[in-house]
Amino acid sequence: MTELGLPEEIVACLFDLDGVVTKTAVVHAAAWKETFDAFLRERDGAHFTPFDPVADYDEYVDGRPRADGVRTFLASRSIELPEGSPDDPPDAATVNGVGNRKNELLLRRIRTEGVEAYDGTLRYIDAVRAKGLRTAIVSSSANTLDVLRSIDAEHLFDVRIDGVVARERKLPGKPRPDTFEAAARDLGVGVGQAAVFEDALAGMEAGRAGRFGYVVGVDRVGQRDALYAHGASVVVKDLADLLDGRGGAA
Repeated sequence: MTELGLPEEIVACLFDLDGVVTKTAVVHAAAWKETFDAFLRERDGAHFTPFDPVADYDEYVDGRPRADGVRTFLASRSIELPEGSPDDPPDAATVNGVGNRKNELLLRRIRTEGVEAYDGTLRYIDAVRAKGLRTAIVSSSANTLDVLRSIDAEHLFDVRIDGVVARERKLPGKPRPDTFEAAARDLGVGVGQAAVFEDALAGMEAGRAGRFGYVVGVDRVGQRDALYAHGASVVVKDLADLLDGRGGAA
């Protein structure tokens, strides 16, 4: 499968959404920053340390389920909140409340700013499917289906494992490999026959932990070395690079 930049044994491709298929990672980061800065300002006053939309986002929230992102970032500031429940209002001082506030802000930004897809990724997925490989979208986002429909890409994936499905099946999120493993099972392939495509460090760790056949890191923000350190088999700037011969199986 050298024309796809993949080892010959790969028969299925498992794609993350934000930062791989769609240009929504920056929108997520902005929504997280607005959420956490408001929370920290209220808690610590004017001298609070703001959320860093690059370093903190990459380290603590990118690729993780929403509640895990809240919990992980706040733990980095030695803050612990009660869990609450998934239907907590967005002003509740709970893990779920903070997460719901972020989702409210995210959806507002998506409605006003819209969603764009990465053309190189769509080109790559078309090539993958033309070769008969099966595809899945694997995202921690509960808004995955709406986002895919907004870019007319729902038909590009045979299987969808997202935040809604993970909650229904009680699957832990990235960096655990469970959601990617579920996608492979639903596609009817073994993990060694599946390639993971991710831009998040947590996604790299999930691919490595699950012993997937190939893990492609997509470097959108200049973290090539970190992607390799966290488990990437190869790192590319854009998935079209795999078609153009600038990436591929080692």
